[in-house]
Order: sequence, then C-alpha cells, then structure tokens
Amino acid sequence: MITKRAAGERGHFDHGWLQTYHTFSFADYHDPDHMGFRHLRVINEDYVRPGMGFPTHGHRDMEIVTCVLEGALEHRDSLGNGSVIRPNDVQRMTAGTGVRHSEFNASKSEPVHLLQIWIMPARAGLAPGYEQKTIAEKDKRGALRLIASPDGDDGSVTINQDVRLSASVLQPGEKVAYDLPRGRFAWLQVARGAVTLNGQTLVHGDGAAVSDETSLGIAATASSEILLFDLA
Repeated sequence: MITKRAAGERGHFDHGWLQTYHTFSFADYHDPDHMGFRHLRVINEDYVRPGMGFPTHGHRDMEIVTCVLEGALEHRDSLGNGSVIRPNDVQRMTAGTGVRHSEFNASKSEPVHLLQIWIMPARAGLAPGYEQKTIAEKDKRGALRLIASPDGDDGSVTINQDVRLSASVLQPGEKVAYDLPRGRFAWLQVARGAVTLNGQTLVHGDGAAVSDETSLGIAATASSEILLFDLA
C-alpha cells in the first residue's frame, strides 16, 4: 500500500526570513493524522534568506539528519563542532542527553534550501554526537546511494536507529528499484523534480508512506532528487 502525502497539504509558515514546510506535525503545526511514520518523526523543508538562521537552541533524544539542496548552512554546537554543510553533504547530530546548536545561512547573498529530518533514537539518554560526510553526486546518479544507516555501511553516517536512508539523483526516464524486506516499511520524499513510485505520481515536496510492499520501482519524469527511508 502506498499512501501519498501531498506537498500542498503540509504545514507551511512564512516567517519572512524563513519559508518552512512540515511533512509531519512540528512546532506550531499540529495534525494528529500526521505525527510521523514509524521512527521517522520530522521532515522539514526550509528556505532561509541570506545571512539569516536559527539562533542557538536545544534538543534532546533525537537523531537529526540535515541535507542541503542548494546553498550553504553554517552549523555550530555545544560539542565544539563548527562546519558548513553544502549540497552532497549529510550531517547527523545525536541530541541524546542534550545538545545546543545554531544554524545560519552561510551566504550573505544567496538563500539556502535544506531538508532537516528527525528520527527517534533506539533508546533515550544516548551520549550526544556529531558526524558529517560528503557523498559524491556521481555515486547517486541513476542509483540509490546509502547515506545513513545503523552501522555506517558504505561510508554512510551512523544513526542510532534501525533506519537506512538512501538518496538518488535521476534524469528523466531513469529508473531505480528497491527490494523492501517483508515486514519493513518505507517513506519516499521527493526533494526536487517528479517521479513515479510503483506507477503513482509524486512531485517536489510530496512524500509517500509504503507498507505491505516488497518491490519498489521509482522512475523520474523530470530531473529529480529523492530520499528513500527503509524503516522497521
């Protein structure tokens, strides 16, 4: 079964410096029918104006994955980490027992477009942690490339949950397939472009919950970038 979550149905807020879209309930957006899917709790699509951003704030007991689609995002945290996240980078922050961080557009002239993902950890009270890696775009072209996993397979970042996150960059007409083990679930998020998932059309900002399926076929109908979550 494939259940579409249309982009236009997401929560949306215009804060002036920030345009934000919430696939699931988050902050002032509450929809009891969309509280997450399996261990996937948040997918926020953010557009941040030049030089603006999120001042220092705290998190606990969450695995936070950030992917920048366009521009550059500057990160600083209470663990002493400071970095700039760019397209093809994937950052994982384990909030655990508590971490404080800030995120700002690193450019004074160009906006930054990003996806921030929250995944519930396998257990509460983990030690805070941070990891950032670059996954070359060529490895994602026409293929599903693992970017986050419980064991850090294939150079992916390590997340403290039974979730495997893959990314793909597809040109029109290109296809990828994924075998979903019986008893597993999936979520597909279209970061840009348009694809079909087992024949169902999805466009930029759309998501889809997958259950009781063992074979996924994804075909691009435009230049596209997708994220595929394999979930327990």
